[in-house]
Amino acid sequence: MVCLVSRTGRHLQRYDDLGRRRVVGCIPYRYKRNSDGTLSTDLEVLVISSQKCQKMMFPKGGWELDESKEQAALRESIEEAGVIGKVECELGKWDFMSKRYGTFYEGYMFPLLVKEELALWPEQNVRQRTWMSVKEARDVCQHWWMKEALDILVERLTSLQQHKEQNISTCL
Repeated sequence: MVCLVSRTGRHLQRYDDLGRRRVVGCIPYRYKRNSDGTLSTDLEVLVISSQKCQKMMFPKGGWELDESKEQAALRESIEEAGVIGKVECELGKWDFMSKRYGTFYEGYMFPLLVKEELALWPEQNVRQRTWMSVKEARDVCQHWWMKEALDILVERLTSLQQHKEQNISTCL
Protein backbone atom coordinates (compact mmCIF):
# COMPACT_ATOMS: atom_id res chain seq x y z
CA MET A 1 0.00 0.00 0.00
CA VAL A 2 1.22 3.48 -0.85
CA CYS A 3 0.34 6.31 1.47
CA LEU A 4 1.56 9.74 0.62
CA VAL A 5 0.50 13.32 0.26
CA SER A 6 1.26 15.42 -2.79
CA ARG A 7 4.24 17.68 -2.38
CA THR A 8 3.41 21.37 -2.46
CA GLY A 9 5.35 24.61 -2.75
CA ARG A 10 8.29 25.57 -4.91
CA HIS A 11 11.07 25.94 -2.34
CA LEU A 12 12.68 22.61 -3.39
CA GLN A 13 12.16 23.07 -7.14
CA ARG A 14 15.01 22.89 -9.63
CA TYR A 15 15.69 25.72 -12.10
CA ASP A 16 18.20 25.88 -14.94
CA ASP A 17 20.82 28.61 -15.46
CA LEU A 18 18.28 30.74 -17.33
CA GLY A 19 15.76 30.56 -14.48
CA ARG A 20 13.44 28.09 -16.22
CA ARG A 21 11.65 25.71 -13.89
CA ARG A 22 12.50 22.05 -14.53
CA VAL A 23 9.56 19.68 -14.72
CA VAL A 24 9.46 15.93 -15.15
CA GLY A 25 6.63 13.77 -16.38
CA CYS A 26 5.81 10.32 -17.59
CA ILE A 27 3.61 8.55 -20.06
CA PRO A 28 2.02 5.66 -18.16
CA TYR A 29 1.39 2.77 -20.53
CA ARG A 30 0.31 -0.85 -20.63
CA TYR A 31 -0.68 -3.49 -23.14
CA LYS A 32 -4.32 -4.55 -23.41
CA ARG A 33 -5.25 -8.07 -22.35
CA ASN A 34 -6.91 -10.46 -24.78
CA SER A 35 -10.11 -12.24 -23.79
CA ASP A 36 -8.02 -15.29 -22.78
CA GLY A 37 -5.94 -13.16 -20.39
CA THR A 38 -2.80 -13.01 -22.53
CA LEU A 39 -1.20 -9.69 -23.38
CA SER A 40 -1.89 -8.24 -26.81
CA THR A 41 0.33 -5.81 -28.72
CA ASP A 42 -2.34 -3.07 -28.43
CA LEU A 43 -0.91 -0.19 -26.44
CA GLU A 44 -2.93 1.92 -24.00
CA VAL A 45 -1.76 5.10 -22.29
CA LEU A 46 -3.13 6.82 -19.20
CA VAL A 47 -4.07 10.49 -19.41
CA ILE A 48 -5.22 12.68 -16.55
CA SER A 49 -7.23 15.87 -16.29
CA SER A 50 -5.61 19.06 -15.11
CA GLN A 51 -6.56 20.26 -11.62
CA LYS A 52 -8.21 23.46 -12.81
CA CYS A 53 -10.20 22.21 -15.80
CA GLN A 54 -10.84 19.10 -17.83
CA LYS A 55 -7.88 19.51 -20.20
CA MET A 56 -6.09 16.18 -20.60
CA MET A 57 -2.37 15.51 -20.32
CA PHE A 58 0.19 13.11 -18.90
CA PRO A 59 1.35 13.36 -15.27
CA LYS A 60 4.10 15.93 -14.75
CA GLY A 61 5.37 18.30 -12.12
CA GLY A 62 8.37 19.92 -10.56
CA TRP A 63 11.69 18.12 -10.31
CA GLU A 64 12.87 18.69 -6.76
CA LEU A 65 16.37 19.01 -5.33
CA ASP A 66 16.21 15.81 -3.29
CA GLU A 67 15.32 13.44 -6.15
CA SER A 68 16.54 12.17 -9.51
CA LYS A 69 14.51 12.83 -12.66
CA GLU A 70 13.33 9.21 -12.59
CA GLN A 71 12.24 9.50 -8.95
CA ALA A 72 10.35 12.70 -9.77
CA ALA A 73 8.60 11.01 -12.71
CA LEU A 74 7.50 8.11 -10.52
CA ARG A 75 6.37 10.44 -7.71
CA GLU A 76 4.28 12.50 -10.14
CA SER A 77 2.67 9.35 -11.57
CA ILE A 78 1.67 8.25 -8.06
CA GLU A 79 0.47 11.68 -6.91
CA GLU A 80 -1.46 12.70 -10.03
CA ALA A 81 -2.48 9.43 -11.71
CA GLY A 82 -2.35 6.83 -8.95
CA VAL A 83 -0.14 4.39 -10.83
CA ILE A 84 3.11 2.65 -9.97
CA GLY A 85 5.47 1.05 -12.42
CA LYS A 86 8.88 0.89 -14.00
CA VAL A 87 10.35 4.19 -15.17
CA GLU A 88 12.17 3.52 -18.43
CA CYS A 89 14.80 5.44 -20.44
CA GLU A 90 14.16 9.15 -20.93
CA LEU A 91 12.19 10.12 -24.04
CA GLY A 92 13.72 13.57 -24.32
CA LYS A 93 13.90 17.15 -23.11
CA TRP A 94 11.67 19.97 -24.32
CA ASP A 95 11.71 23.72 -23.75
CA PHE A 96 8.20 25.14 -23.68
CA MET A 97 6.26 28.13 -22.44
CA SER A 98 3.52 27.82 -19.87
CA LYS A 99 0.36 29.44 -21.21
CA ARG A 100 -0.87 29.85 -17.66
CA TYR A 101 2.18 31.68 -16.31
CA GLY A 102 3.82 32.98 -19.50
CA THR A 103 7.19 31.60 -18.39
CA PHE A 104 9.56 29.12 -19.95
CA TYR A 105 10.08 25.61 -18.61
CA GLU A 106 12.45 22.75 -19.26
CA GLY A 107 10.51 19.47 -19.42
CA TYR A 108 11.70 15.87 -19.36
CA MET A 109 9.48 12.90 -20.19
CA PHE A 110 9.82 9.20 -19.40
CA PRO A 111 7.80 6.09 -20.23
CA LEU A 112 6.27 4.35 -17.22
CA LEU A 113 5.32 0.70 -17.70
CA VAL A 114 2.42 0.44 -15.25
CA LYS A 115 2.55 -2.45 -12.80
CA GLU A 116 -0.16 -1.33 -10.38
CA GLU A 117 -3.16 1.00 -10.48
CA LEU A 118 -3.99 2.36 -7.03
CA ALA A 119 -7.57 2.61 -5.75
CA LEU A 120 -6.59 5.58 -3.59
CA TRP A 121 -4.03 8.24 -4.50
CA PRO A 122 -3.23 11.80 -3.36
CA GLU A 123 -4.96 13.77 -6.15
CA GLN A 124 -7.91 11.47 -6.85
CA ASN A 125 -10.40 14.15 -5.80
CA VAL A 126 -9.05 16.78 -8.22
CA ARG A 127 -8.17 14.69 -11.28
CA GLN A 128 -9.77 12.15 -13.58
CA ARG A 129 -7.68 9.38 -15.10
CA THR A 130 -8.55 7.57 -18.30
CA TRP A 131 -6.90 4.74 -20.22
CA MET A 132 -7.12 5.24 -23.97
CA SER A 133 -5.53 4.32 -27.27
CA VAL A 134 -2.48 6.23 -28.47
CA LYS A 135 -4.55 7.97 -31.16
CA GLU A 136 -7.19 9.06 -28.66
CA ALA A 137 -4.52 10.31 -26.23
CA ARG A 138 -2.75 12.23 -28.98
CA ASP A 139 -6.05 13.87 -29.95
CA VAL A 140 -6.94 15.00 -26.40
CA CYS A 141 -3.51 15.86 -25.00
CA GLN A 142 -3.20 19.63 -24.64
CA HIS A 143 0.58 19.98 -24.82
CA TRP A 144 2.54 19.73 -28.09
CA TRP A 145 5.69 18.55 -26.31
CA MET A 146 3.83 15.70 -24.61
CA LYS A 147 2.47 14.64 -28.02
CA GLU A 148 6.04 14.57 -29.34
CA ALA A 149 7.09 12.44 -26.35
CA LEU A 150 4.18 10.06 -27.08
CA ASP A 151 5.32 9.75 -30.71
CA ILE A 152 8.85 8.89 -29.54
CA LEU A 153 7.48 6.28 -27.12
CA VAL A 154 5.36 4.62 -29.81
CA GLU A 155 8.30 4.59 -32.22
CA ARG A 156 10.56 3.07 -29.54
CA LEU A 157 8.06 0.37 -28.55
CA THR A 158 7.29 -0.48 -32.18
CA SER A 159 10.99 -0.80 -32.93
CA LEU A 160 11.51 -3.06 -29.90
CA GLN A 161 8.56 -5.25 -30.95
CA GLN A 162 9.90 -5.57 -34.50
CA HIS A 163 13.35 -6.43 -33.15
CA LYS A 164 11.86 -9.17 -30.94
CA GLU A 165 9.88 -10.60 -33.85
CA GLN A 166 13.01 -10.66 -36.04
CA ASN A 167 14.97 -12.46 -33.32
CA ILE A 168 12.22 -15.05 -32.90
CA SER A 169 12.04 -15.74 -36.63
CA THR A 170 15.83 -16.17 -36.92
CA CYS A 171 15.80 -18.69 -34.07
CA LEU A 172 13.21 -20.95 -35.75
